[in-house]
Amino acid sequence: MKFAHRILVLTILLACGASLSAQGAVTASLDRNQLAPGETVQLHLQHEGSTDSQPNLDPLKHDFDVLGSSSGSSVQIINGHTSSQTQVNVVLAPRHNGKIQIPPLQWDGQQSAPLELTVRESGAAGRHDAAAPADKSHIFLTATLGQKQPYVQSTVVLTVRLYADQPLYQASLSLPAGSDVLVKQLDKGSQTSEMRNGRNYQVFERKYLLFPQRSGKLSLEGPVLDAQVRDAGNDDPFGNDPFFANAFKQIPLAGMVTATRPLHLRAKPVELNVLPRPAGATGANWLPAQKVTLEESWRPEITTIHVGEPLTRHLHVAALGLTGAQLPDLSTLMPVPDGIKAYPDQPRIEDIPQGDMLLGSRDQDIALIAKRPGQYTLPAVRLDWWDTTHNVQHEVVLPAHTLNILPAAGGTVGMAAPPPANPQSSSIPPSIDVQASTSAHAIKVANIPPWPWISLGLGLLWLGTIVGWWHSRRRVPNISPSKTDNEKPHAKIPAGSAFKSFQRACFDNDPHTARQHLLAWAGTVWPSHPPLGLNELSRRLDDAKLHQALRQLERACYSTDSTWHGESLAHSWPTPSVPATYPENKHALPELYH
Repeated sequence: MKFAHRILVLTILLACGASLSAQGAVTASLDRNQLAPGETVQLHLQHEGSTDSQPNLDPLKHDFDVLGSSSGSSVQIINGHTSSQTQVNVVLAPRHNGKIQIPPLQWDGQQSAPLELTVRESGAAGRHDAAAPADKSHIFLTATLGQKQPYVQSTVVLTVRLYADQPLYQASLSLPAGSDVLVKQLDKGSQTSEMRNGRNYQVFERKYLLFPQRSGKLSLEGPVLDAQVRDAGNDDPFGNDPFFANAFKQIPLAGMVTATRPLHLRAKPVELNVLPRPAGATGANWLPAQKVTLEESWRPEITTIHVGEPLTRHLHVAALGLTGAQLPDLSTLMPVPDGIKAYPDQPRIEDIPQGDMLLGSRDQDIALIAKRPGQYTLPAVRLDWWDTTHNVQHEVVLPAHTLNILPAAGGTVGMAAPPPANPQSSSIPPSIDVQASTSAHAIKVANIPPWPWISLGLGLLWLGTIVGWWHSRRRVPNISPSKTDNEKPHAKIPAGSAFKSFQRACFDNDPHTARQHLLAWAGTVWPSHPPLGLNELSRRLDDAKLHQALRQLERACYSTDSTWHGESLAHSWPTPSVPATYPENKHALPELYH
């Protein structure tokens, strides 16, 4: 009985010891209990025994940003007894000031004890006033709004300044976007110095543009600074990480490495009181801006043309305080009378920083082609916009224009261009020349029975086709422009097949295919600013003969009853390309201030 009683007591004691060991299996500690704003803290978690799992850190995300973690394990053998430990170190950045509770954390069914952390208040960090009270912090942020009550979809300038009186390593400054506020960085930032409270601070300034997407009170997360700063109170370059410190503490060069600690500084949220679209804004488009201009130009600069000839109207709108994507489609603002067809090209949209604001612009070419002669009046183009400076609606207007459309020249809509002066120097297959000479000879002897001449013409045409096929098989295409001994060779154009397809379409009298391949080839000559249409391509060429040929091609593409002969364009076009030194006609944005 006594032996059985002893066995029972020993079993109870072992069970109690195992229970106590289980309760203490997971321990938690902090490397410091008090922090200044922006500073980080390391949470050390230790698990008795080896494990492949990780602790559950989700309860920390309510009050902290988890910046990173590291883990390691160690094994000890003492007097033949083996013990193991697993450590996890977590870098935490508090989300707010005051006393913060670190809740118990679960790991392999065990739970750590709760901890408490105190984050001191700061006078300047996160304030939205550039004239915030002096603060003794070594590093802090300020954020200043250009206006606190903007209109919906208007532009608000947010100026963020970072003050630091000590070096920052691997620093990055960001402003998170929200679902109700779009964010666009305006500049790359500038750096100055400033004395505050007896300290010399390096000030880094960056500006952002905010675009509120709905009215009402909106809140956007403040700017965030992530950096590394020197840890003056710690000479350990491994940041008090016990695993790495024990492994590398014997290395002589370890003391030469500067010990740093992470810095995660989050400013207070940016608060906006966004005004809705006012009742006085009665325009079809809602354009809240500081200034809007609307301009036009015509090519050619005449209002009297023939039926089937294209007339291009170039419209340019610019707004200070809006992006180019917010500006309306200009082709929808221009009504055209019956009898004239409008063909808008793809618009060109640009956003250019203009001081502390953004200048958005939209350029568009619209080709006008009349179907029948007469006098037509294009109504005035009107665009309403809201002046955010004076809170009043304005209107920009382009006056009405009268067009005089004459009958088609020569009694037909299309006009064939004269043949080239030197056919032998062109790259047109011989079959075209043989056919042209045969047709001219047939006209001179019209009183002779036609059948012998028709047979002869067909035979010569067949022979010319064979010769042309043989000639094209032997020709080696040369895409590089010709040069003299004193000229430097131009770079070869990679899309030589596009130019050959353009010539082939000219020989087949196919205007649409010719236009498509010509623009594709032109895109290789001006890769940074490819022309969007034939009108824009014509402006880049200093050749009146080519201007006329391109106008005929444009007219043939937009007119259903036009007859187009493309061999003259193939003859007159430089072989095989236009040199890339032709000037590009960049349209300069007009100055919005007088």
